[in-house]
Amino acid sequence: MSDPAAPLREAVAAGAVQGVVALAADRGGEIYRGAFGRRGVESDAAMTPDTVFWIASMTKAVTSVLAMQLVEEGRLALDAPLGALLPGLAAPRVLTGFDAAGQPLLRPARRAITLRHLLTHTAGFSYNTWNADIGRYMEATGLPATRSGRLASLDAPLVFEPGERWEYSIATDWVGRAVEAAGGDRLEVAVQRRLAGPLGMVDTGFVPGAAQQARRARGHRRGADGTLVPIDVPPVPEIDPPEFHGGGGGLLSTGPDYLRFLRMLLGGGALEGTRILQPDTVAEMGRNQIGGLEFRAMRSVLPAMSNSFDPFPGVVKRWGLGFLINEGDIPGRRAAGSLAWAGLGNTWFWLDPRSGVAGVLLTQILPFADAPVLDLLGRFEAAIYRGL
Repeated sequence: MSDPAAPLREAVAAGAVQGVVALAADRGGEIYRGAFGRRGVESDAAMTPDTVFWIASMTKAVTSVLAMQLVEEGRLALDAPLGALLPGLAAPRVLTGFDAAGQPLLRPARRAITLRHLLTHTAGFSYNTWNADIGRYMEATGLPATRSGRLASLDAPLVFEPGERWEYSIATDWVGRAVEAAGGDRLEVAVQRRLAGPLGMVDTGFVPGAAQQARRARGHRRGADGTLVPIDVPPVPEIDPPEFHGGGGGLLSTGPDYLRFLRMLLGGGALEGTRILQPDTVAEMGRNQIGGLEFRAMRSVLPAMSNSFDPFPGVVKRWGLGFLINEGDIPGRRAAGSLAWAGLGNTWFWLDPRSGVAGVLLTQILPFADAPVLDLLGRFEAAIYRGL
């Protein structure tokens, strides 16, 4: 008999994680919900299913859905140049290197950036966590990080020509700006009006209220000896209020809330009578959108923020409109064609249309791609599939 609680309980007992929330659902509804451990290593508060987590890049899937709603409404187009809508994308520049004084060398991009490029991380943008050149550019120019809350952080150069390759990036922050420009609402309003409110995601948003703040999980950093040290996450924006909320990583949420989002996608765009997207749109989001390009292993250059990450080595992985896609079966786990992604603080989800199951596992630990959490995710996921 499969017991999804067993690996979660064992991980807490062994000190691999101080606390964890995990849930899973099939097309009939929720099939597992569990919370184990404490909200922090120095906290007496028990981890509960409604504990609030910074879900970081799990925000990207939410922002991608908002963009696809606007595509359905004819307000955005996947393959139209975005420069007219977003002047910041009208004349993109490609970083080609640095001169003898360490100043960046730039040339105009030869192709326009489209929404499809942004949704698939093929626009040419990058992150300094996994790209040393953009980190060097930021140091040379004073370009702030997107977590600063400053719009100037989006004025980053490309590191390759649009459409040339896949590289994980700030592109979904630009998707959030497109949602604002085309839809007319600030992103935080669009999330509530178009998604969280209709789906009953009562604890999901960019700015926690008092009730959410009281249920926050504490952040931790794993030391070289494996111990967990409390830290503050997410990073506090440099300005309050921020000039923009990041569509690529700013949301706070809970396991039950995010599972409702996944159940909507598993249901072809609808949940409990509320339709968010059309079935054809959801199906398209889950198809390979990058052709013969492939997911590139993410080699960390900031080890305090992330370990290097290559999920399922040896399995071809591509990208849909907002999701990682594994093109081969993962034995004992998700089937080929499953969609997935994660957040920097080691929050994880998967959505398996073929098997009809989705799951989410939430911790609050840096650096990203933490080996004990990845092991726990694999064991939890396998337990869910054994029980199907």
